[in-house]
Amino acid sequence: MTKDWRLETQRNLRGVAAARKPYRKPMAIDRLALWFSTSRNIDGLWAGTMESKPHPGLRRIEDALQLIKRHDSLHYSRVIHNLERVWVRLRPNNGRACYDPSLKACELDERYVLLETTTLEEIASTIVHEATHAKLERWGISYDEKERSRIEAVCLRRELHFIAKLPHSEPLREKRARILEWCGSDADYFSNLSFHQRNQQGAVETLRYLVASDWLFRSILRVLGVISVVRGWARRFGGPPRQA
Repeated sequence: MTKDWRLETQRNLRGVAAARKPYRKPMAIDRLALWFSTSRNIDGLWAGTMESKPHPGLRRIEDALQLIKRHDSLHYSRVIHNLERVWVRLRPNNGRACYDPSLKACELDERYVLLETTTLEEIASTIVHEATHAKLERWGISYDEKERSRIEAVCLRRELHFIAKLPHSEPLREKRARILEWCGSDADYFSNLSFHQRNQQGAVETLRYLVASDWLFRSILRVLGVISVVRGWARRFGGPPRQA
């Protein structure tokens, strides 16, 4: 199975630039936000949240990880091996999730995690998606602008392989299959310019969301976290982080 996955990935990413990047230390504000997060240790994986009590997002992450473990031990081992953290926080880029290589973290937007229409199966498949980004990063696959659609396609195929193991998963499988088909036909969506435009809109929506927060200090910390994400884009890629 592992050999098949490597061969499939090599076929899909043939010609993609591969270059080892220097280790990027987490930003100081990210380290502070981690310190103030509520967390659990799940089979050696740090799972945390910036939410206030009772931390419903963290509970959903725990349940999603158990879902992966129960239905697909191979993908679960990949999640545990390739990620150090699964972190629920605000993402100001209109993306539901991303992989942060400096933290080796799958970061999930809390609005996505808490949305009533977001199922545990969707959260679980998103974690599998971001763990695939982590694996490709370990292989030295560069997330360059011109290659993003192909890299995202590989991660979506990993999701589909996982979703096939879940019961009653046909609606989710069809949704991801449609995204995979679209992914190869709209390369402009993954351009730096397109990301930048969406990120501007997302930052405004995130600040509006924070106005309703119930704890001022935590809100300030989360705003600073949003700022650190925006600053990190330019430092890491000269553009935005990869989005799911």
